[in-house]
Amino acid sequence: MTGLAQYDLGQGGGEGAVLALSGPYLVSTIGAVDAELRSLQGPIAKVDLSSVSEIDTVGAWVACTLSSDHDAEIVGASERAKRLIGALQGMRGTEEVAAPRLPVWERVPTAMGDKVFNARTGIMGVLSFFGALITAAGNLIRHPARFRWLALIRQFELVGVAALPIIGLMSFLIGIVIAQQGAVQLQQFGAETLTVNLVGRITLRELGVLMTAIMVAGRSGSAFAAQIGTMKLTEEVDAMRTIGIAPMEALVIPRILACTFMMIILGFYSSVVAIVGGAVVGDLMLGIPFWSFLSRIQEVVPLHDLWVGLVKAPVFGLIVGLAGCYHGMKVEGNSEEVGLRTTMAVVSAIFAVIVLDAFFAVFFTEVGWG
Repeated sequence: MTGLAQYDLGQGGGEGAVLALSGPYLVSTIGAVDAELRSLQGPIAKVDLSSVSEIDTVGAWVACTLSSDHDAEIVGASERAKRLIGALQGMRGTEEVAAPRLPVWERVPTAMGDKVFNARTGIMGVLSFFGALITAAGNLIRHPARFRWLALIRQFELVGVAALPIIGLMSFLIGIVIAQQGAVQLQQFGAETLTVNLVGRITLRELGVLMTAIMVAGRSGSAFAAQIGTMKLTEEVDAMRTIGIAPMEALVIPRILACTFMMIILGFYSSVVAIVGGAVVGDLMLGIPFWSFLSRIQEVVPLHDLWVGLVKAPVFGLIVGLAGCYHGMKVEGNSEEVGLRTTMAVVSAIFAVIVLDAFFAVFFTEVGWG
């Protein structure tokens, strides 16, 4: 087998066996004998390299491994082999490759505790970002000529106008589901006419704004995080600072303002479309004429239900925009961070919106708008 690594295990007299390696011990030739060398048994006193024609780091590693496994002495090494073996000796670790892993009943609570403990860093980061946002807004109030109206109008289009079809379809289907399921349950008590009350109040007060906020978080909040995060990776944000443009004024404020104000319009639009969907079901299933259903909404739904939805909408929009821009500005390192921060922006925004909705429900009940 000319050109391949070879070996010969001979007796070395009273000192023990001698393992004589021969031929080129290179990464391209050592495969022929690697498995056999690993399976050698018995005491070996010496590893003889005098017949090795060429050697590289892999060959030197094999010689070191044989010497370590059999407590053998390396002899006959060339100057190159000595240098490589000297660099590799002592580098072979005996410890486990994988760290010990706690059992699942300990690992899961520990991980949850770490996340809760580290949440304080995220909270402080959001508060710091919100403070920087207020400072930038104050600077724009003092210097209104620096405000980027075209960027704001562009974000109005992206956040609001472009979202009308998907939010309209979602709201229409939600209205259909609420009316259909509500009518089925109310028919058991002979109160199917109260479906009008159910659809009107739950859409104007809760689901219209809440589902719109969730949709905007998944659509626009993720876009904010991905856009700003990509700009950070490509150093466009640093370039803006270098030429004297504040990223908070140019990137963050237009997006947050657009998200805040467009949520009012989108929330109202969602509620109206959901009521239309309920009216369609009322006309087809309950025998309530379409226009009678809509006129009945004005009688049974108190005006403060509309105001509850309109008050919550800008707050939800602020939360969604803040989460998207904050996580976008926190991107650093590599492109994987963009995906991670985009996911975090959507999840944190939806979580915050649902928690705030619960607080709003308790608050408006306490003030008599329940």
